[in-house]
Amino acid sequence: MTYRPPNTADDDVTERFLSYRELLFSVVYNMLGSVIDTEDVLQEVWLAWAARHRDPEAAPVRNPRSYLVRAAANQALARRVELSRRQETYIGPWLPEPLVRAEDDAAGSAERRETLSTAVLVVLETLSPLERAVFVLHDVFGFDHAEIATILDRSPAAVRQLATRARRHLHGRRPRRTTEPEVHAEVTERFAAAVLGGDLQALLAVLAPEVTLWTDSGGRGPAVELRPVHGRDEVARVFMTVAATLPAGGVDVRYRWVADDPCALVFSGGVPFGAVVVDLDAGNRIAAIYSITNPDKLSGIH
Repeated sequence: MTYRPPNTADDDVTERFLSYRELLFSVVYNMLGSVIDTEDVLQEVWLAWAARHRDPEAAPVRNPRSYLVRAAANQALARRVELSRRQETYIGPWLPEPLVRAEDDAAGSAERRETLSTAVLVVLETLSPLERAVFVLHDVFGFDHAEIATILDRSPAAVRQLATRARRHLHGRRPRRTTEPEVHAEVTERFAAAVLGGDLQALLAVLAPEVTLWTDSGGRGPAVELRPVHGRDEVARVFMTVAATLPAGGVDVRYRWVADDPCALVFSGGVPFGAVVVDLDAGNRIAAIYSITNPDKLSGIH
């Protein structure tokens, strides 16, 4: 989905907003893990930004970057409440909506370069909304505690406490990426080839003994299991079942990138019905598999 604000007579207002759009997108997406909700937040921020500049009595915005980040972060916190309510009734595991790079975007645009990996976004779901906001603003984007205090309308001491709690909570849970991207991509392709070919031995060879599979179907897409599946043999069993039930007309697998993660996109009849990202252990075996089949989360993939 490409975001474009409505037409406005004030081109300067529009240009200033667009100059910060990629930053705003990345901040909000890392806070929410949802492309659709991120676009909605950006629309609200744009409308507020444009309305302020139409108000003759409004004070001038002296620091557009700080103003827009503050507006976006607080809109994201409000949207996080709604998103959390939806997750309470969500069927099966909830995974972040994949933010897939365009095929011609080899290096990754600015918002993609600052997007956290799928594994880290999953871990961030265990933080409170404010802890997550502070972590994203400080650890990902480098805002200092005083700036974050202004953005979130908290004291610097409160922000430091939130940052400490977030880091303490994430310690030991946050994946440490050491694998070269080329190796990660190769293992992803070997995994997909083994599944699609129904090759059990090849599949077992790329899975770590303690591998875990999460499948996000939202109760709408295909899902063999609605709970996380643990262990190499059990995960292999699930994927052998998948291989036996693939569409009769066959599938088309395309390899793209979600942030800095290689991703296998599975299409049938030109329509995406699966996005799979794997996380590797220190031995370059698959330690975690994130499979998204909810059509709502795949609608922006082409």
